[in-house]
Amino acid sequence: MPADLAVIGLGHLGLPLAQAAVAAGIPTLGYKTGPEGGSLTPAELRRMLSGGFRPTTNPAELGRVRTAVICAPTPPCPDGTPDLGQVASAARTLAGRLRPHTTVILESPVHPGTTEDFLRPLLEESSGLRAGRDFHLAYSPSRIDPGNRDFTPANTPKVIGGLTPACTESAAAFYGRLTDKVVRARGPREAETVQLLETNYRHVNIALVNEMSVLCHDLGVDVWDVIRCAETKPFGFQAFRPGPGVGGHGIAQDLAGHSGRTLRMVELAQQVNGHMPRYVIQRAATLLNEHGKSARAARVLLLGVTYKPDLADQQGTPAHEIALRLMELGATVSYHDPHVPAWNVLGRPVPRADSLYEAAADADLTILLQQHRTYDLQGLSVKAQLLLDTRGATPTGAAHRL
Repeated sequence: MPADLAVIGLGHLGLPLAQAAVAAGIPTLGYKTGPEGGSLTPAELRRMLSGGFRPTTNPAELGRVRTAVICAPTPPCPDGTPDLGQVASAARTLAGRLRPHTTVILESPVHPGTTEDFLRPLLEESSGLRAGRDFHLAYSPSRIDPGNRDFTPANTPKVIGGLTPACTESAAAFYGRLTDKVVRARGPREAETVQLLETNYRHVNIALVNEMSVLCHDLGVDVWDVIRCAETKPFGFQAFRPGPGVGGHGIAQDLAGHSGRTLRMVELAQQVNGHMPRYVIQRAATLLNEHGKSARAARVLLLGVTYKPDLADQQGTPAHEIALRLMELGATVSYHDPHVPAWNVLGRPVPRADSLYEAAADADLTILLQQHRTYDLQGLSVKAQLLLDTRGATPTGAAHRL
C-alpha cells in the first residue's frame, strides 16, 4: 500500500504523530533521522504495522508521499540554542526526492524564522523547486504531552502557519484528518512563536511555584495546601506544582544571541529552575544532620528517575544532577524506578534496588523524585527511616515535603 504520509524523525514527537495518523487510517512511512528517544511496545508496533505503518531506511520512498512532516529532535547546544543538525539532515534527505505539490511541515521546536530562513533554502536548493509555488511549506508546533490520557492528538487543537495561504490550507487539510480543530496562524513565524510562548509559559510558572516553595518552607507554610486552595479560584489562576527541577524535551528559550533581545523573565526562570536540584541536596543534607547523620557515607535511595510519572523518558530529568551531587558529597546512592531497569550517571552505573521496601528501610534517606502510580507512598512513609517528598505526593505529616 503506498503511503500518504512520511514522518521524518521517530522520537518523542514523530512516534505519537505516526500513531495518530495510523489511527486515522492514513498509510504512514516512518523514517529515522538518527538516534532518537521514542519507543514502542511490541503490541503497539504490531497495531501500527497492521494499521498501515511502515518503517523505512530507504530515502527514495520519501518521494512517493503527499505530505512529509519533519519531527527531527533539536537538542540544546552548549549556549542553549536548538541544534538544527538533524533538521538539516532530514531536509537534505527529503529535498533530493521532493516532488511538486508535496506538503512539507516542520514540527521540531525551533526559533522563530527557522522555517523560512533555514529550512526553506535547504529544500529549494537540493530540489530545484520553489516553496509556495511548487510545493507547500508550513510550521506546526507540536503539542504532545506524553502519558496524558485526557488530551490526545485527536482532541488537541493544531496550530498551522504556512508560507502562503495555500500552504496553510494544504497543511490544515492534512491535520484536519487527525484532530477536531485546526487553528490558522498568520504565517510560520507566528506558529513558531506559539511553540516558544507555550514552552516558556510552562517554565516561568514552574519557576514561580518553585520560588514559592522555598519561601513557604522558610516561613513554615505548607505550599501544597496553598496551591490546593488557590486552584479553587475559577479565573485568573492555573495551578502549577513545585518539584526538584524541570525535565522534558521543551527547552525554555530567551532568544539571546538570536534576536538581539533577551526575555528577562525566562532567563530568571531558567536560573530558578536550574537551582532546584541544589536546593533538594541542601534540604537532604539538613535532614540528615538534624537526625545525627552526615551526607558523607549516607545511604540515599532515589525513587523515580524519569521526568514524568509513569513513563520511561529521562529527558532533562533532575535526578541525574541530584544523584551526581550526592555522590560528590560522599553519599552512597541507589535508585528504584519501575520504568528504568538500568540507570547511569555520567557513565557510572547506579545500583538498582530490587526490593523497594527493604531498600527504603535500609537507606538513611529516601528521596521521592517522581510519583509513579505504582508507589504506595503511605507504606513507604512507614518503612523509610527518613523520606523527603519533592512532589507533595505523600499525606500531610507522613514525610518531609519540599
